Amino acid sequence: MAAYRWKCFDENEDRPEKPRSYGVTEMRGPHYTLLSQNVLQDIFESVGQFVDGLKFAGGSHSLMPKSFIKEVTDVAHKHDIYVSTGDWAENLLRKGPSAFKEYVEECKSLGFDTIELNVGSLGIPEETLLRFVRLIKSGGLKAKPQFAVQINKSDIPIGDRAFGAYVVPRPRSSEFVEDVDLLIRRAERCLEAGADMIMIDADDVCKQADSMRADIIAKIIGRLGVEKTMFEASNPRTSEWFIKQYGPRMNLFVDHSQVMDLECLRGRSLGKNHTSVLGSSYFLF
Repeated sequence: MAAYRWKCFDENEDRPEKPRSYGVTEMRGPHYTLLSQNVLQDIFESVGQFVDGLKFAGGSHSLMPKSFIKEVTDVAHKHDIYVSTGDWAENLLRKGPSAFKEYVEECKSLGFDTIELNVGSLGIPEETLLRFVRLIKSGGLKAKPQFAVQINKSDIPIGDRAFGAYVVPRPRSSEFVEDVDLLIRRAERCLEAGADMIMIDADDVCKQADSMRADIIAKIIGRLGVEKTMFEASNPRTSEWFIKQYGPRMNLFVDHSQVMDLECLRGRSLGKNHTSVLGSSYFLF
């Protein structure tokens, strides 16, 4: 009867044990497909050592019973996996200024560890965004603002005024332009306010492997650092591009079906052929 064990990578190419500050793999939870607690349990038991975080993407947790969410977060924590809310906080704005603080408290009670803030969907002043980051941190949770490259033209500072200075509000423009420097400045201020990680949306940056905006990615990583940025990898080919370009230290958000392939990529087995990771000597008889 054959027994199977994983190869232990060399120290210079492997990631540290969990909890990791780099080389983080965040897995998409219930959103595009419905995952039951049993399915998640199976995933955690089989590849849980390679999963650092679970995200309820698209606000899917808002549609689920609180008892189910608590069961999922408890199972994740048993496997040393943090749980993130995904981008849902923007739906609280219509409920008034006190709603966000209540949301933070509820997330904590349900077992969430991280609250994600979709900066583009929130559409709030920068100082309000920073206040939200501080509220999350003061509530004992981690804050992860999510940025997209496209910025509304009316948000871009005009002239020589100091960034962040008050200006009379003007109508929102329907024209979007790429201003990576503005994105990075906002992300830097979020980190200064206590944010733990900056999430970069795949749209217009890394949606497809054959149209990767390597210039934008390099600028973001160069300014914010590898450990403070996480990129959404929409498919295995984009994951492969990131690992080839920046190595196994990259923080990536992937679908649950891509976890094993991504771990093999981190072990420097690029592509679908995993024979360079698992040798014949690792099948013990």
